[in-house]
Formats: sequence, C-alpha cells, structure tokens
Amino acid sequence: MSNVKKMKIKYVTDKKGKKTEVILKVKDFEELLEDLQDITIVAERRDEQTIAHKDVIKELKQNGVI
Repeated sequence: MSNVKKMKIKYVTDKKGKKTEVILKVKDFEELLEDLQDITIVAERRDEQTIAHKDVIKELKQNGVI
C-alpha cells in the first residue's frame, strides 16, 4: 500500500490560490491506482462467502500445493 506521506506531491493553483491539479511522480501515481483497484476488488467481494483458513490449507494439501 502506498505511503502518501512520503510522496512528493506538488499542486497547481489558480490565480486565487485554489488547488486545481496535482503533480505526482508516475511511480507514485501507478501505486495509487493499484491501491484503488485493490480497494475496489475488496468492496466488490465484501458479500462473498468466505472459506475458513483450515479448509484452505486442507484443500492445498489435497491438491499437492503444500
């Protein structure tokens, strides 16, 4: 997850000093986009049925993954 506090964020302001745009390094922007995508996926799956950890481990062992 991105650490916004460590990002070097620059703002573009209008004549009244109101912030109108943000300037970020491309790397920081891409990290923020990835975080947003992750949060969106979590929100979409919030109501899905969950699987107990022990059941996941059991299935992985049965399939020879672990």
